[in-house]
Formats: sequence, C-alpha cells, structure tokens
Amino acid sequence: MFNKASIERGFGRSYFFRSYVAEEKKYWGIEKDEIKIPDKSVNGYKTEESYANLAQDGVINREVEVQAGDVIVGKVSPLRFFGPVESFMSETENRRETSEMIRYGEEGIVDNVIVTETINGNKLIKINVRTERVPELGDKFTSRHGQKGVISLIVPEEDMPFTEDGIIPDIIVNPHAIPSRMTIGQLLEIIAAKVSAMVGVRLDASAFNSDEAVSEESLRKALKSIGFRDDAKEAMYNGVTGEKLEGRILMGPCYYQKLHHMVANKIQARARGPVTLLTKQPTAGRAKQGGLRLGEMEKDCLIAHGASLLLKERFGSDRYSIPVCRQCGLAAVEDHVKGKKYCPVCKKSKITDVEMSYAFKLMLDELKCMGIYPRINPDE
Repeated sequence: MFNKASIERGFGRSYFFRSYVAEEKKYWGIEKDEIKIPDKSVNGYKTEESYANLAQDGVINREVEVQAGDVIVGKVSPLRFFGPVESFMSETENRRETSEMIRYGEEGIVDNVIVTETINGNKLIKINVRTERVPELGDKFTSRHGQKGVISLIVPEEDMPFTEDGIIPDIIVNPHAIPSRMTIGQLLEIIAAKVSAMVGVRLDASAFNSDEAVSEESLRKALKSIGFRDDAKEAMYNGVTGEKLEGRILMGPCYYQKLHHMVANKIQARARGPVTLLTKQPTAGRAKQGGLRLGEMEKDCLIAHGASLLLKERFGSDRYSIPVCRQCGLAAVEDHVKGKKYCPVCKKSKITDVEMSYAFKLMLDELKCMGIYPRINPDE
C-alpha cells in the first residue's frame, strides 16, 4: 500500500524512454528511400494532420508532444516489385508510404533527435521519446532483499496509520511476506536505518564487516537508549477512526526501488482489429493490437460456468463461409461476375454454403497440397 501524498511529492517517479530508428536505405540501380514529407499522390498517404508535426526535412522537432499513430519521420520507399514493366509509370505513383510512427498505445514528448549515417553511408535518424511515469496501481517496486510486489492500493494521507509523533509511512508491507521468504536482512535494514537516523551516525553494514556497532545486540541497545522498544516496533493509530491499534508495528527507513514492469506497458484489451493474412485470426502481441488467446483450460472454465454462449462467440474470430460441392465434397468456386457457383472438379452446380473456421479451411487446403482428399458431406 502506498501513501498518495508521498507519490504526489515525487516518490517513485521516473522517465521512460523509447527510441525510434529510421534509415534511408539504398536499393538496386538509382532507387532509394527518401526522408521527407510524403506527397499526396504516394500510396498509403495518411491525412495532413498526421504530418503536421514534421519540419520541412520530414523529421519531427524536439520537445513536441506526440500521441500513438503520429508520424515522427516521414519516409517514402520505392515499390517492392519494381521492374521494367512499371518503369513507364510516373515517379510518384511508383512509391509507397513507409513513415516511422509512434507505437500503438504510447505517447510522450520528443526528447532528442539525432541525424547521422550508417556504416554504409545511408542517412540514419534516431529519435528518443520520453514519458514521465507516476506510480499507479499495479506498478512494481522492491526493497533490496527480493521483496518485490505491486502497488495494490493508494491511500490518501489522512487515512494512513500514524505514530504518536505523527509520522506517516510511505509504504505499508504485508507482514506475511517475511516468514516464508526469510528476508531477515530487510528487518535488520529497517532497525539499523532507524538507529542511524535517530542517533545521527553512519552505520556500515557491509557483508564482510565485523564491526560491533552493526550487530543486532548493539542496534537493540542503541534503540533502547533513545527511548524506543528494542525491536523498533511502535504503537500506531488507525488513520480512519483514530483508535490505537492493538498490535505494535515495525516502522523505519527502508530503501525502495522502482522496477521496469509498469502497468502502462502491459495493459492490453481488444475488441476488433487487425488479423493475420494466413489464418484470418487476430494478430499476436500487444504492439500489434493483438487478442488474448482463450485456450483449452479457459474453455473448460467457461463450460463449467455454463457460459457456453460466450464460448461460441469467443471461438468465432475467424468464422468463414465457403461454397461446397454436394457431389464431390470439395470447395467450389463462386464466380462473382456471372453470379453463379460451380464445382471446378465435377462441373456440377449443386452447391451448399458451409460455415466453418477459416483455420479449418486452411487445413483442408494444406491437405489438398499433400494429395489427400478431404471430403465434406454437407447436410441440408
């Protein structure tokens, strides 16, 4: 549990940097990429707003605020399959838009722009984008003893427990974390830091230091001498009701670190979005706006809940309808021009539309490649 006021005073704030790279590659002949603001006639031209932040050279300026999908380097590339046939086409029609954009689900401020060149002499642009990260629910923190965990609650300062001196903690740790992990070092760190802070001496608790001043006994004696209990526990008061808490609570300074695992980098949700070419199923991964796979065991849970309608919906991400010949059971052809369906194998036109998963249709096609005859018997 974290104290809200501590976070507002700056505790655990950090900057997150993401770097983007764009290179002006050279291709065969005279063909090469161009870093500039793309022309409207280029394939895949976005909107004028997308390029609004770019300077005249097609590269964004420093200290500009950017959102997901904003272009930071405008780039135009030649078509992949550029050959003698296309050479008579006008120059602009021959190019496609390949600009560098801010990743999906991210935002920030352009921190630095570096223009240099690669080992092959190509123009290279590196852009750093920074985001200030304020600790939020689910961000990961740790002491130096392997006691890592995520923020589960951010409590207003007035609701936090306090000591007789009115000291309010920044972090409250669940005591169940101590016996099972046996991180006695953390308890000793708190006790030693408390002595150090109250007496005003530096304590060197290095692993191989046999100094008597940092032994447990001397620390306990020092605490006693300044009016604390020898185990550094204190009486505390409930921040909500003001009642004295029954148990005594160990409180003292402890060094905490913020870890790289932040909710902002992990949150993921999807309704509709891009699909893969091969299977027509949702893409994989957060960066590609991917779906979360519902596996065999999740299916068991839904069946156990009796939520079979949800199950039906979940498993229809690649629903597809194909015409099937009733005679030979193979996929038929739909001629959209003539507006009729026929079977290319047995030339009959007794065709039924069958609904199936596209992945299954793909498997049928792969079986045909291997010379296996996957026959479908469609019922009426």
